[in-house]
Amino acid sequence: MSYREALEYIHGMTKFGIRLGLEKIKKLLEILGNPQEGINIVHVAGTNGKGSTCSMIDSILRAAGYRVGLYTSPYLEVFNERIKVDGRNIPDDDIARLTEKVKSAVEEMEKNGWGAPTEFEAVTALGFLYFKEQKVDFLVLEVGMGGRFDATNVITPLVSAITPISYDHQQYLGSTLTEIAREKCGIIKPGRVTVTAPQNEEAMKVIEETCSKLNSPLVKVEKEAHYRLINWGVEGQTFDLKTSKREYDRLKIRLLGDHQLDNAATAVVAVEALQRYGIEIPLEAVRKGLEEARWPGRLEILKENPYVLIDGAHNIAGIQVLKEALLKYFPAKRIILVIGILSDKDYVDMLSEIIPIADSIITTRPDSPRALSAAELAESIKRLPFEKIPEIYISDDIAEAVDVALNMAAPDDVVVFAGSLYLIGKVRSLLKN
Repeated sequence: MSYREALEYIHGMTKFGIRLGLEKIKKLLEILGNPQEGINIVHVAGTNGKGSTCSMIDSILRAAGYRVGLYTSPYLEVFNERIKVDGRNIPDDDIARLTEKVKSAVEEMEKNGWGAPTEFEAVTALGFLYFKEQKVDFLVLEVGMGGRFDATNVITPLVSAITPISYDHQQYLGSTLTEIAREKCGIIKPGRVTVTAPQNEEAMKVIEETCSKLNSPLVKVEKEAHYRLINWGVEGQTFDLKTSKREYDRLKIRLLGDHQLDNAATAVVAVEALQRYGIEIPLEAVRKGLEEARWPGRLEILKENPYVLIDGAHNIAGIQVLKEALLKYFPAKRIILVIGILSDKDYVDMLSEIIPIADSIITTRPDSPRALSAAELAESIKRLPFEKIPEIYISDDIAEAVDVALNMAAPDDVVVFAGSLYLIGKVRSLLKN
């Protein structure tokens, strides 16, 4: 099996759709020898900030000299990004080789009448196989969706971390924050430490109740850690951080946005929680790891004169963060907004937040069958109850939308590409080339 054939096989499993539950993934991993067992894992769930927090935890542990696996989703440009060891994508040959093993196990499942796993379950199994082979010291494991019935939730982590919980995937997780939080709290395990970022009161109540029920020591970042922003700009942020265990002065991160300070504090507290298992991470590893952490596609500046910023703000909370960042980092600048959103998102609310700060708008279609067409998105914008809406340029072709935006921009403008990660990944590839 070649790399191309492996990806065709994996992506062909989309026909099995999205199915929340652990029965299939457990059977698949059992056939494969349960490669997920015996790995030191930090498991991360939440609605927003999972990827950034995972990236920072991964970077800190690597700076401490450990061999670290990182599992995230979705990918931006290449599939291999989802599975990394020591910051490097899984090689094409290993994807091809391990997909053969997964395919053989899937065939055994079907032969015995157990049914086939979903694409995400197959990729998760592939990741566990690779991390086991690579003998990682730690695995930073990002939940795909929810937590309780997510395919990653077949492990017992050292630390469970929960980033801010908000509304997303309501069709699967529930219509209230309480219901969504219950799903996220599925990663909390008896007797194992849980670290939570600052939360809405409704979500925090569920986290507290779950930890109490499972005798999981709960560490709240808002009480455990306090930071003070020293300076900020498009090049990054510098801040002091004090926890109950240490004081860190003049920490630096390259990631933009006030929310990244909460994510950084959550990452540090999660790493400090490893002390409960006799694992001490040096102060300098925290400093170096945070400064070297990267998370592409989230408030990422790709060029200047004009500034070109891409952000995978794919839900209402993400759009609100983007809006706040644009007002903070680029006050009084002309904003050219290129936007593409999936049809199963709360796109009317998302548009209501971001459109008022846009001076020019280009609608396009993300590279997904679930995407709104550029015309549908434009019509939704026109129906918003605002006195004045800028002229809208419509193009389903992402490359054309990029060209139009860049040709429209003066050196002092800001071109923003926002919405679905299926859009952001394509834009990032086009702009890099």
